[in-house]
Amino acid sequence: MTSIVDWFLLVLTFPTDNATARMRFWRALKARGCAVLRDGAYLLPVTAAPEVELLELARGIDDAGGTAHLIRVGSRDEEQRRLFQSLFDRSEEYSAFVRALADTRKTLSALSPAEVERLLRRTRKDYDALVAVDFFPNEAGTRAEAAWQDFVALADTILSPGEPHSAEADIRSLRREDYQGRTWATRQRLWVDRVASAWLIHRFIDKSPTFLWLSSPADCPPAALGFDFDGAPFTHVGDRVTFEVLVASFGLDEEPGLVELGKMVHALDIGGPAVPEAVGFEAVMTGAKQRGLNDNEMLSEMSLVLDSLLAHFAANAKAESGGKR
Repeated sequence: MTSIVDWFLLVLTFPTDNATARMRFWRALKARGCAVLRDGAYLLPVTAAPEVELLELARGIDDAGGTAHLIRVGSRDEEQRRLFQSLFDRSEEYSAFVRALADTRKTLSALSPAEVERLLRRTRKDYDALVAVDFFPNEAGTRAEAAWQDFVALADTILSPGEPHSAEADIRSLRREDYQGRTWATRQRLWVDRVASAWLIHRFIDKSPTFLWLSSPADCPPAALGFDFDGAPFTHVGDRVTFEVLVASFGLDEEPGLVELGKMVHALDIGGPAVPEAVGFEAVMTGAKQRGLNDNEMLSEMSLVLDSLLAHFAANAKAESGGKR
């Protein structure tokens, strides 16, 4: 049997002579996912928000000329628990979100990459806000998540055409001295595997590379060394992403921290075991992209992040190795 849930009950009156404050507090309650029991009575499961945040909101209402009391209550019985829980059913909101995604998909291909990125950011914000107040998930949320992932995948085909597929091939051992001063080409609008691979090339393989950012893999010059697209000399092989293929090709497996860094790139690019540092790296890269950096600027900025991550992974590996002696 489901346990009877405790609730926060916020009983309040909004300031009567401050319309701006009333609207601000109403929006704050809505953003937290509060359910309306009746005028001036708002309900939240105790797990939905830290008590200190609700107390701060209550004090803000008092300071603005209203009144607010935060009370912790329990459900009287299982029937009341189910009644209260039904107030937080997000099925209709999820259905509306899925319908909006379906309508947007019809026009996605007509948008420019910049418009797609703006749309993706705005839609992700809407989706995240809805998930944040889904305190009692059900199948509607699962369906919405699947629709959202499909939408993101479709957007990615516009933002990153030519995403490589895994191929079965042998990874040849190559000499770094044969790959100096070369031109390296990959798809523009750098993301995790491409930016990490470009950093790896410059840091460990070719000390004076020239990089080309291609609008399409078909634009790759015959003399350039392509990476991270189908048909490129360096791309996904088996279960390895391009970064890992480059590490293996040039015998960099023994470089401290590189294998661990490769696991992070792998997890972000195609999934796999979680790597704690991946969340931070993706957040930094997303922020860099939102600032409108071009590909050269992106590589320059993310190279500093990758340098620091490599030092971090190398230090961890050294500490673990020392601890096993």
